[in-house]
Amino acid sequence: MNLLVGLGNPGARHLNDRHNIGFMALENIAEQYKFSSYHKNKRFYGDLSEGKVNNKRVIALKPSTYMNNSGKSVAATSRFYKIPPDKVIIIHDELDLKPGKIKAKLGGGDAGHNGLKSISEYIGSNYWRVRIGIGKPINKTNTKNYVLSSFEQHEKEWLAKILGSITTCIPDLLEGDANKFLTKASLTISNPILSPS
Repeated sequence: MNLLVGLGNPGARHLNDRHNIGFMALENIAEQYKFSSYHKNKRFYGDLSEGKVNNKRVIALKPSTYMNNSGKSVAATSRFYKIPPDKVIIIHDELDLKPGKIKAKLGGGDAGHNGLKSISEYIGSNYWRVRIGIGKPINKTNTKNYVLSSFEQHEKEWLAKILGSITTCIPDLLEGDANKFLTKASLTISNPILSPS
């Protein structure tokens, strides 16, 4: 069993924020693989869904704790389902990657991301990260406003491609094969998006 977590902030006003790209990716995966509907779960401090990807059971979690306290939700959920950190996959935004770029790795630092920092404080650092590039604002002093702002209309094309690519290729990462995931993801971003099999 795997725990798939999208990071973001709850509430309608944050729905299309750059900071919420993790939520967007997770919702896309849940929809395409026909997971159960999301439901609020107070025990896990978040919205939960469940389904299968290539016969592998997956719990999907959107923490409702706000980004900076995501670890509380991830820890409660992983503890209840007895999911070890190396079976936890966190999908989140990354300022230091160009828009439309993806990186994936097991373990490592938080790279200044408060959501990852919180998670590492609760479960350690040996979990998977899928970093989705959102780029940086021209004026670096406006970083907070930038991540909490909505994607512009001209960004919607690459956004749709990257969300579709992650959805198509997520089975490889669930098997622990980051290289295959990234190789296939880069191909599907460059070419028409494939439907998950």
